[in-house]
Amino acid sequence: MIDIFVALAFLLAAAGAVLITWNKFAGRPRNRIFQVVRIGIVLLALIPLEAYGAYRLMNARGFQFFGEIVPRVETNRSAVALTFDDGPRGNVESFLNTLDTLGVKTTFFVNGGDLARNIEPTRAIVAAGHEIGNHSRTHQRMIFRSLGFIRSEIEGTDSLIREAGYTGAIHFRPPYGKKLLALPWYLSRTGRKTIMVDLEPDSYIRRDSEAIVDHVLERAQPGSIILLHIFGVRASREAVPGIVAGLRERGLDFVTVSELLDAET
Repeated sequence: MIDIFVALAFLLAAAGAVLITWNKFAGRPRNRIFQVVRIGIVLLALIPLEAYGAYRLMNARGFQFFGEIVPRVETNRSAVALTFDDGPRGNVESFLNTLDTLGVKTTFFVNGGDLARNIEPTRAIVAAGHEIGNHSRTHQRMIFRSLGFIRSEIEGTDSLIREAGYTGAIHFRPPYGKKLLALPWYLSRTGRKTIMVDLEPDSYIRRDSEAIVDHVLERAQPGSIILLHIFGVRASREAVPGIVAGLRERGLDFVTVSELLDAET
Protein backbone atom coordinates (compact mmCIF):
# COMPACT_ATOMS: atom_id res chain seq x y z
CA MET A 1 0.00 0.00 0.00
CA ILE A 2 2.95 2.34 0.61
CA ASP A 3 3.87 1.89 -3.06
CA ILE A 4 0.42 3.14 -4.06
CA PHE A 5 0.73 6.29 -1.98
CA VAL A 6 4.18 6.94 -3.45
CA ALA A 7 2.92 6.51 -7.02
CA LEU A 8 -0.10 8.72 -6.46
CA ALA A 9 2.09 11.33 -4.78
CA PHE A 10 4.32 11.48 -7.86
CA LEU A 11 1.34 11.89 -10.18
CA LEU A 12 -0.27 14.54 -7.99
CA ALA A 13 3.02 16.43 -7.68
CA ALA A 14 3.40 16.41 -11.45
CA ALA A 15 -0.16 17.64 -11.97
CA GLY A 16 0.28 20.33 -9.31
CA ALA A 17 3.49 21.61 -10.88
CA VAL A 18 1.77 21.91 -14.25
CA LEU A 19 -1.13 23.88 -12.74
CA ILE A 20 1.18 26.21 -10.81
CA THR A 21 3.26 26.89 -13.91
CA TRP A 22 0.19 27.47 -16.02
CA ASN A 23 -1.36 29.88 -13.50
CA LYS A 24 1.90 31.78 -13.25
CA PHE A 25 2.35 32.40 -16.95
CA ALA A 26 -0.98 31.89 -18.72
CA GLY A 27 -2.46 35.26 -17.72
CA ARG A 28 0.45 37.39 -18.91
CA PRO A 29 -0.13 39.09 -22.26
CA ARG A 30 3.55 39.56 -23.16
CA ASN A 31 6.20 37.11 -24.33
CA ARG A 32 3.73 34.39 -25.21
CA ILE A 33 6.43 32.32 -26.94
CA PHE A 34 8.58 32.51 -23.82
CA GLN A 35 5.65 31.38 -21.68
CA VAL A 36 4.92 28.41 -23.92
CA VAL A 37 8.59 27.40 -23.85
CA ARG A 38 8.67 27.60 -20.05
CA ILE A 39 5.56 25.45 -19.74
CA GLY A 40 6.98 22.97 -22.24
CA ILE A 41 10.20 22.68 -20.25
CA VAL A 42 8.26 22.03 -17.06
CA LEU A 43 6.17 19.36 -18.77
CA LEU A 44 9.27 17.63 -20.14
CA ALA A 45 10.91 17.72 -16.74
CA LEU A 46 7.83 16.09 -15.21
CA ILE A 47 7.67 13.19 -17.66
CA PRO A 48 9.99 10.96 -15.55
CA LEU A 49 7.84 11.61 -12.46
CA GLU A 50 4.64 10.82 -14.33
CA ALA A 51 6.17 7.71 -15.91
CA TYR A 52 7.41 6.46 -12.55
CA GLY A 53 4.02 6.98 -10.92
CA ALA A 54 2.23 5.20 -13.78
CA TYR A 55 4.72 2.33 -13.64
CA ARG A 56 4.13 1.77 -9.94
CA LEU A 57 0.37 1.88 -10.41
CA MET A 58 0.27 -0.52 -13.35
CA ASN A 59 2.27 -3.08 -11.34
CA ALA A 60 0.44 -2.64 -8.03
CA ARG A 61 -1.03 -5.89 -6.77
CA GLY A 62 -3.64 -4.36 -4.51
CA PHE A 63 -4.79 -1.16 -6.25
CA GLN A 64 -6.50 -0.15 -9.46
CA PHE A 65 -8.64 2.83 -10.40
CA PHE A 66 -11.78 0.84 -11.31
CA GLY A 67 -13.42 -2.32 -10.08
CA GLU A 68 -12.23 -4.94 -7.60
CA ILE A 69 -8.69 -6.28 -7.45
CA VAL A 70 -7.85 -9.39 -5.41
CA PRO A 71 -4.24 -10.22 -4.48
CA ARG A 72 -5.28 -12.25 -1.43
CA VAL A 73 -8.60 -13.08 0.22
CA GLU A 74 -9.38 -12.15 3.80
CA THR A 75 -10.91 -15.33 5.16
CA ASN A 76 -11.33 -17.38 8.31
CA ARG A 77 -10.97 -20.55 6.29
CA SER A 78 -7.58 -22.29 6.46
CA ALA A 79 -7.18 -22.51 2.71
CA VAL A 80 -5.11 -21.18 -0.18
CA ALA A 81 -5.61 -21.12 -3.95
CA LEU A 82 -2.93 -22.70 -6.10
CA THR A 83 -3.02 -21.15 -9.58
CA PHE A 84 -1.13 -21.71 -12.83
CA ASP A 85 -0.63 -19.13 -15.59
CA ASP A 86 -0.24 -19.67 -19.34
CA GLY A 87 -0.73 -22.72 -21.51
CA PRO A 88 -2.02 -25.29 -21.67
CA ARG A 89 1.06 -26.78 -23.29
CA GLY A 90 3.14 -29.93 -23.06
CA ASN A 91 2.18 -33.07 -21.16
CA VAL A 92 -0.98 -31.83 -19.47
CA GLU A 93 -2.22 -35.36 -18.72
CA SER A 94 0.88 -36.19 -16.66
CA PHE A 95 0.50 -33.06 -14.54
CA LEU A 96 -3.21 -33.70 -14.06
CA ASN A 97 -2.32 -37.16 -12.77
CA THR A 98 0.02 -35.51 -10.26
CA LEU A 99 -2.75 -33.20 -9.05
CA ASP A 100 -5.17 -36.12 -8.84
CA THR A 101 -2.69 -38.11 -6.75
CA LEU A 102 -2.26 -35.12 -4.45
CA GLY A 103 -6.02 -34.65 -4.23
CA VAL A 104 -6.03 -30.91 -4.95
CA LYS A 105 -8.19 -28.70 -7.12
CA THR A 106 -6.54 -25.69 -8.71
CA THR A 107 -7.21 -22.78 -11.08
CA PHE A 108 -5.58 -22.65 -14.52
CA PHE A 109 -5.40 -19.14 -16.04
CA VAL A 110 -5.04 -20.07 -19.70
CA ASN A 111 -4.09 -18.14 -22.83
CA GLY A 112 -6.61 -18.23 -25.65
CA GLY A 113 -3.93 -18.89 -28.27
CA ASP A 114 -2.59 -21.93 -26.44
CA LEU A 115 -6.10 -23.11 -25.67
CA ALA A 116 -7.11 -22.99 -29.34
CA ARG A 117 -4.15 -25.21 -30.21
CA ASN A 118 -4.75 -27.55 -27.28
CA ILE A 119 -8.51 -27.78 -26.87
CA GLU A 120 -8.50 -31.45 -25.82
CA PRO A 121 -5.97 -30.96 -22.99
CA THR A 122 -8.12 -28.06 -21.79
CA ARG A 123 -11.16 -30.33 -21.80
CA ALA A 124 -9.15 -32.79 -19.72
CA ILE A 125 -8.45 -30.01 -17.18
CA VAL A 126 -12.18 -29.28 -17.00
CA ALA A 127 -13.08 -32.98 -16.72
CA ALA A 128 -10.64 -33.33 -13.82
CA GLY A 129 -12.62 -30.71 -11.87
CA HIS A 130 -10.20 -27.81 -12.00
CA GLU A 131 -11.19 -24.19 -12.52
CA ILE A 132 -10.37 -22.32 -15.72
CA GLY A 133 -9.51 -18.62 -15.72
CA ASN A 134 -8.81 -16.13 -18.50
CA HIS A 135 -5.23 -14.89 -19.00
CA SER A 136 -5.91 -13.08 -22.32
CA ARG A 137 -5.64 -14.45 -25.84
CA THR A 138 -2.11 -13.40 -26.85
CA HIS A 139 -0.50 -12.65 -23.47
CA GLN A 140 0.39 -9.09 -24.44
CA ARG A 141 0.67 -6.32 -21.87
CA MET A 142 -2.78 -4.74 -21.70
CA ILE A 143 -1.75 -1.16 -21.02
CA PHE A 144 -2.17 1.75 -23.42
CA ARG A 145 -4.47 -0.49 -25.47
CA SER A 146 -7.82 0.28 -27.06
CA LEU A 147 -11.03 -1.03 -25.58
CA GLY A 148 -11.54 -2.97 -28.79
CA PHE A 149 -8.25 -4.81 -28.28
CA ILE A 150 -9.05 -5.52 -24.64
CA ARG A 151 -12.54 -6.74 -25.51
CA SER A 152 -11.17 -9.08 -28.17
CA GLU A 153 -8.49 -10.51 -25.87
CA ILE A 154 -10.97 -11.23 -23.07
CA GLU A 155 -14.18 -12.18 -24.85
CA GLY A 156 -12.44 -14.35 -27.44
CA THR A 157 -10.69 -16.34 -24.72
CA ASP A 158 -13.91 -16.64 -22.71
CA SER A 159 -15.58 -18.15 -25.78
CA LEU A 160 -12.81 -20.73 -26.16
CA ILE A 161 -13.02 -21.60 -22.48
CA ARG A 162 -16.75 -22.27 -22.90
CA GLU A 163 -16.01 -24.32 -26.02
CA ALA A 164 -13.74 -26.50 -23.88
CA GLY A 165 -16.76 -27.32 -21.71
CA TYR A 166 -16.12 -25.14 -18.69
CA THR A 167 -19.33 -23.76 -17.19
CA GLY A 168 -18.20 -22.03 -13.99
CA ALA A 169 -17.26 -18.42 -13.31
CA ILE A 170 -14.37 -17.19 -15.45
CA HIS A 171 -11.99 -14.94 -13.54
CA PHE A 172 -9.39 -12.77 -15.25
CA ARG A 173 -5.70 -12.27 -14.50
CA PRO A 174 -3.75 -9.62 -16.50
CA PRO A 175 -0.68 -10.78 -18.42
CA TYR A 176 2.44 -9.87 -16.42
CA GLY A 177 0.07 -8.49 -13.77
CA LYS A 178 -0.06 -5.14 -15.58
CA LYS A 179 -3.13 -2.90 -15.69
CA LEU A 180 -3.73 0.82 -15.61
CA LEU A 181 -6.98 2.44 -16.79
CA ALA A 182 -8.76 0.80 -19.75
CA LEU A 183 -8.41 -2.81 -18.60
CA PRO A 184 -9.75 -2.30 -15.04
CA TRP A 185 -12.54 -0.13 -16.45
CA TYR A 186 -13.58 -2.84 -18.91
CA LEU A 187 -13.39 -5.57 -16.27
CA SER A 188 -15.50 -3.54 -13.84
CA ARG A 189 -18.09 -2.73 -16.51
CA THR A 190 -18.43 -6.43 -17.38
CA GLY A 191 -18.63 -7.66 -13.78
CA ARG A 192 -15.19 -9.22 -13.58
CA LYS A 193 -12.68 -9.10 -10.75
CA THR A 194 -8.95 -8.64 -11.37
CA ILE A 195 -7.32 -11.68 -9.79
CA MET A 196 -3.72 -11.03 -8.77
CA VAL A 197 -1.41 -12.97 -6.43
CA ASP A 198 0.47 -12.54 -3.19
CA LEU A 199 3.05 -15.28 -3.88
CA GLU A 200 4.80 -15.86 -7.22
CA PRO A 201 8.09 -17.63 -6.39
CA ASP A 202 9.13 -18.62 -9.89
CA SER A 203 9.24 -14.98 -10.95
CA TYR A 204 12.43 -14.85 -8.85
CA ILE A 205 13.46 -18.52 -8.58
CA ARG A 206 13.62 -20.38 -11.88
CA ARG A 207 15.69 -23.53 -11.45
CA ASP A 208 15.51 -24.66 -7.83
CA SER A 209 12.32 -26.50 -6.89
CA GLU A 210 13.33 -26.76 -3.23
CA ALA A 211 13.83 -22.99 -3.06
CA ILE A 212 10.38 -22.49 -4.60
CA VAL A 213 8.85 -24.78 -1.99
CA ASP A 214 10.67 -23.01 0.86
CA HIS A 215 9.58 -19.60 -0.45
CA VAL A 216 5.91 -20.62 -0.40
CA LEU A 217 6.02 -22.43 2.93
CA GLU A 218 7.65 -19.45 4.63
CA ARG A 219 5.15 -16.88 3.31
CA ALA A 220 1.78 -18.52 2.63
CA GLN A 221 -1.12 -17.69 4.91
CA PRO A 222 -4.86 -18.35 4.88
CA GLY A 223 -6.33 -16.65 1.80
CA SER A 224 -3.07 -16.62 -0.19
CA ILE A 225 -3.25 -16.86 -3.97
CA ILE A 226 -0.14 -18.69 -5.19
CA LEU A 227 1.08 -18.40 -8.78
CA LEU A 228 3.30 -20.95 -10.55
CA HIS A 229 4.24 -21.18 -14.23
CA ILE A 230 4.18 -24.96 -14.51
CA PHE A 231 4.09 -24.97 -18.34
CA GLY A 232 7.29 -22.97 -18.68
CA VAL A 233 9.31 -23.62 -15.52
CA ARG A 234 10.21 -27.24 -14.80
CA ALA A 235 11.21 -26.43 -11.23
CA SER A 236 7.68 -25.14 -10.60
CA ARG A 237 6.09 -28.41 -11.71
CA GLU A 238 8.50 -30.32 -9.50
CA ALA A 239 7.74 -28.02 -6.55
CA VAL A 240 3.99 -28.68 -6.49
CA PRO A 241 4.07 -31.90 -4.39
CA GLY A 242 6.36 -30.26 -1.82
CA ILE A 243 4.16 -27.17 -1.61
CA VAL A 244 1.04 -29.27 -1.13
CA ALA A 245 2.61 -31.52 1.51
CA GLY A 246 4.21 -28.62 3.39
CA LEU A 247 1.13 -26.42 3.53
CA ARG A 248 -1.08 -29.33 4.53
CA GLU A 249 1.23 -29.95 7.46
CA ARG A 250 0.47 -26.38 8.49
CA GLY A 251 -3.25 -27.12 8.31
CA LEU A 252 -3.94 -25.33 5.03
CA ASP A 253 -6.25 -26.81 2.42
CA PHE A 254 -6.25 -26.16 -1.34
CA VAL A 255 -9.28 -24.66 -3.10
CA THR A 256 -10.04 -22.89 -6.36
CA VAL A 257 -10.08 -19.12 -6.66
CA SER A 258 -13.89 -19.14 -6.74
CA GLU A 259 -14.06 -21.22 -3.56
CA LEU A 260 -11.61 -18.87 -1.86
CA LEU A 261 -13.66 -15.83 -2.89
CA ASP A 262 -16.80 -17.51 -1.54
CA ALA A 263 -15.04 -17.89 1.84
CA GLU A 264 -14.18 -14.18 2.08
CA THR A 265 -15.07 -12.62 5.42
